[in-house]
Amino acid sequence: MRYGLSMPNFGEGIDAGAIAGLARDAEDAGWDGFFLWDHLLAFTPGPVPVVDPWIALTAAAMNTGRIRLGPMVTPLPRRRPTKLARESASLDRLPDGRLIPGVGIGAMPYEWDYLGEEPDARVRGAMLDEGLEVIAGLWTGEPFGHRGGHYRVAGEPPNDDWRAVFYPPPLQRPRVPIWVAGTWPIRAPFRRAARWDGAFPMKVEDGNITPMTPEDARGGARYVAEHREPSAGPFELVVAGETPGGDRAAGARIVASYEEAGVTWWIESIDPWRFGWTGNTPWPTGQVHARVLQGPPEA
Repeated sequence: MRYGLSMPNFGEGIDAGAIAGLARDAEDAGWDGFFLWDHLLAFTPGPVPVVDPWIALTAAAMNTGRIRLGPMVTPLPRRRPTKLARESASLDRLPDGRLIPGVGIGAMPYEWDYLGEEPDARVRGAMLDEGLEVIAGLWTGEPFGHRGGHYRVAGEPPNDDWRAVFYPPPLQRPRVPIWVAGTWPIRAPFRRAARWDGAFPMKVEDGNITPMTPEDARGGARYVAEHREPSAGPFELVVAGETPGGDRAAGARIVASYEEAGVTWWIESIDPWRFGWTGNTPWPTGQVHARVLQGPPEA
């Protein structure tokens, strides 16, 4: 089992420098991964600071030497895959091959149709599949061409044999691992995840995110295994939750039940709501930082 942290890219005092310092503290405390949400806007009204996660992760990469880094998750359909391929390859080379991007189709209308982006979730699913194909092709560092329903990497006559070469490629080979997020038990995102390197299932009930149970995780692991090619490489099952930092043995008992269900990465959520934030109270900066310093559960 590996242990990571996941936090919003918005809130009081949140900027690239603060994220870099928190990532360094997380590495010193023994965490294996540090992941940022990818939102354009905060969830609450008013002037709430928001930082671009890719810029903040770059700052974090420059202040750490071991911990894995990535967005959790980036909604690929509102990002140009060619630009993201270049950004992610550059970031993977900066921290010596430590990037793990989580991807998904995104949600919430104020980040999609309110901003002129694609509102239809099914279309975004097709854009995600095609965008991943483009990114993986460009990551090879070899001549790559593509013509699809949403994206093109190709010329027109008389240059229709043109191919793009994105060089240098990422350090990780054969490529950067990709984790695909989805809402369990909706099946489509996990058929997609089975074609890549990991699944990050979330559970939503009555419009609210609720904890994945070990049995939920076991069902997700079983479903992915049924749809994954036997010859495919290692696969990560990633689950987010909360453990009591002040009682690492109790935390280890919580995580053990998920590990037995097939989970390989435990992602500790350090969002402000966990610490009682209601939108009308000060941002719980001290409590977030304290949980980081307490380190992961001891299995």
